[in-house]
Amino acid sequence: MTESPGVLFERLLDTMAHLRGPHGCPWDRAQTRASLKPFLIEEAYEVLEAIETGQDRHLREELGDLLLQVVFHARLAEELDEFRMSDVLRGLIDKLMRRHPHVFRDASATTPEAVVVQWEALKQREAEAEGRPRSVIDGVPRSLPSLLRAQRLQSKAARVNFDWPDARAAWEKVEEEMRETAEALAEGDAARVREELGDVLFSLVNVARLSEIDAEDALQGAIEKFRRRFAGMEADLVARGTSVGQAPQDELERSWETAKRQERDTREP
Repeated sequence: MTESPGVLFERLLDTMAHLRGPHGCPWDRAQTRASLKPFLIEEAYEVLEAIETGQDRHLREELGDLLLQVVFHARLAEELDEFRMSDVLRGLIDKLMRRHPHVFRDASATTPEAVVVQWEALKQREAEAEGRPRSVIDGVPRSLPSLLRAQRLQSKAARVNFDWPDARAAWEKVEEEMRETAEALAEGDAARVREELGDVLFSLVNVARLSEIDAEDALQGAIEKFRRRFAGMEADLVARGTSVGQAPQDELERSWETAKRQERDTREP
């Protein structure tokens, strides 16, 4: 008979308690919230990679690894007598029901856009009830990758119509920031170059967002393209009896162009 998710989840909690117990695993027992932080981030990115590859088995495994991090942190909290996994689950269920009054109560929201507006209004009322200030752009973690964080902040600001009218207008801002960066480079002002380059990158994210392109994915694509072409250049040089460390600059450039051409030829039908 197939075990229910609830039964399996209880087994998972018991397994983690055993691993952290007196007769458990030395490595698991040694972990702290601080030591687990890199694993939480790493597992989240491995889930994203599994989604991109489209392999069901890989995604299933990586989701399990990510869930393990949640269970691990909940176990640490229970040992510190702060809260239990049941509190985490209860809080999540309550929040889902509270934030979806159009599903669980008598509110109305018939489009995804209306749901987002309602969600923001609910979060604002919750903050006011708790007596804490809340900005429209709150809720974007500083630990996010910079491009993703920029896109999330811009999207939140756009919800209150603080936005460019379209991608073309946003691109004009990119060109303005690039001119200012060129001026800073000409002046040799390192601090200003750093600031202006930041403005260029932030403005480019606006162009991507308004073009309905994920900036992080776009940069990852460019990185992968560079990696493939560099590997092709290395292979080309090795086939000609040299290497990237030995070849002169002009030969590197010719080999780079060869790698680009071969990649294009491979993709073309």
